[in-house]
Amino acid sequence: QVQLVESGGGLVQAGGSLRLSCAASGSIFSINVMGWYRQAPGQQRELVATITSGGTINYADSVKGRFTISRDNAKNTVYLQMNSVKPEDTAVYYCNARITTSQAMSFMTSEYWGQGTQVTVSS
Repeated sequence: QVQLVESGGGLVQAGGSLRLSCAASGSIFSINVMGWYRQAPGQQRELVATITSGGTINYADSVKGRFTISRDNAKNTVYLQMNSVKPEDTAVYYCNARITTSQAMSFMTSEYWGQGTQVTVSS
């Protein structure tokens, strides 16, 4: 069983900063991609940023230059540093990870999601 637990959401004023964390736990053999997605009310879930185990990073155009994704492989944790936030960044932010688990010498790769953390940016 794998769990992704997010923390760090909250209310912040426009122009401020916030840092999100997501820790993976369970029968983890390896983690390939970790990332953050967000979903605003009435809209589809969208990619914010991803990072591979080798450090390759991808950002949505809307957050480039403002958000920074990083990960600590030893802690199975991914972070999202959000700077210069805007009201349009308001959304529920979800952690996502592609994880290979091991049980009794068998391996399985699946996609996992966290429960989501609310980020609200006031103008």
